[in-house]
Amino acid sequence: MIKYALFLGCNIPARVSQYEDSSRAVLKNLGVELIDIRGFNCCGYPLKNIDQRAYILSSAKNLALAEKQGLNILTLCKCCFGSLKKAEYLLKEDSNLRQDINRALVDSGLKYEGNIAVKHFLSVLYHDVGIDAIKNRLSGSYKELRIAAHYGCHALRPSRITRFDDPVAPTIFDELVEITGATSVDWPQKLECCGAPLTGINDDISINLTKKKVLDAKKSGADYLCTACPFCHLQFDTIQKKVASNNGNSEYLAPVLYSQLLGLCMGIDQETLGINKNKLDISEIKSFIDSATDPHRPT
Repeated sequence: MIKYALFLGCNIPARVSQYEDSSRAVLKNLGVELIDIRGFNCCGYPLKNIDQRAYILSSAKNLALAEKQGLNILTLCKCCFGSLKKAEYLLKEDSNLRQDINRALVDSGLKYEGNIAVKHFLSVLYHDVGIDAIKNRLSGSYKELRIAAHYGCHALRPSRITRFDDPVAPTIFDELVEITGATSVDWPQKLECCGAPLTGINDDISINLTKKKVLDAKKSGADYLCTACPFCHLQFDTIQKKVASNNGNSEYLAPVLYSQLLGLCMGIDQETLGINKNKLDISEIKSFIDSATDPHRPT
């Protein structure tokens, strides 16, 4: 059994608990054991452009806690993934910085030596669990379902640090979508920002970025957007619902978390996957599962 230290970050427990619930259920089904480490704190992202040392110290504490347990870190949030990966990179490249941070960690009984890896949920599924192993756990398959896979920014760039996928022509997310039987559509705006970083700073630009992506995905024939990051999911889910409500219409493209998309094909029930916790209704997605291959679908 593969073991990881699960790093949830701040947003998921507070605002997207269905991402945690569905991911735990899917990974358990795949034989992946998640260890909850007491003491994990913020990844440091909010401090990156304010106090670089404070950001790295925050990340380093998490890295050191996981290293003390001899566990690699699995993150669900791509922002946390990018932050932890950058801190990991800087600490390995700069021995003086590492010594300085370790001096600060002494009082916590911690030391970081760089002996663990930070991985995103999608990377673990693709590289560590493997496509074939996932296929063997499916009890159903989508039919005539078209998905727009949204990669997000923090996992892809800077590529020399994150090493998640090809930053210009990534394929991992598309392949993971297609093992469920769904079609991952080709859409021009696939790699563009969802607009989340500007929410609360410049809402007009933020909403326009979201609208452009949604319209492009719809024009490309997608039935749903698919996300694997809490910030991106909230942008497409909460902000879209708000915009649709303000405009007095229901023109939107609902997002489904990849853990939910995959979980339904594994026969995991909708309550466990938190389908009803999404702001925009995605309950109809189960109707795309081929009844001939899904013994869990009611007739």
